[in-house]
Amino acid sequence: MAIFNLTINGKNHEVDVDPSTPILWVLRDHLNLVGTKYGCGVAQCGACTIHLDGTAMRSCVLPVSSVKAQKITTIEGISENGEHPVQKAWIQHDVAQCGYCQAGQIMNAAALLADNANPSDQEIESTMSGNICRCGTYTRIKAAIKTASKL
Repeated sequence: MAIFNLTINGKNHEVDVDPSTPILWVLRDHLNLVGTKYGCGVAQCGACTIHLDGTAMRSCVLPVSSVKAQKITTIEGISENGEHPVQKAWIQHDVAQCGYCQAGQIMNAAALLADNANPSDQEIESTMSGNICRCGTYTRIKAAIKTASKL
């Protein structure tokens, strides 16, 4: 066990965990930030996507020891009241069905738009291809990202 000082959603947290513990489990089990979901455990589905200094990362394979002083943003920290443009567009396009993958989808889309305010269809498809939606809402996801880019 080791003590790690983490900045998550703008707040400092101290956790005493094994250095190899994935950030996903630090968030969920130690800090009760359960919006980030466990999907596959091998960084293939995207349900666990968070931002590390603004870059979309899979938290299920990211050991706490590798975070250092980087800032973590989770779905809980993207907006206090659901006012992020991606969240607004998700509602406008009625994207979510079961909703399980949506936190990861939103986090990946928000990182895309932070880097590229007006992505092409191909850029959206390429960036979002690693986030799996079992309900198949990909058309609505792409439409929502296009809408969010204009908000």
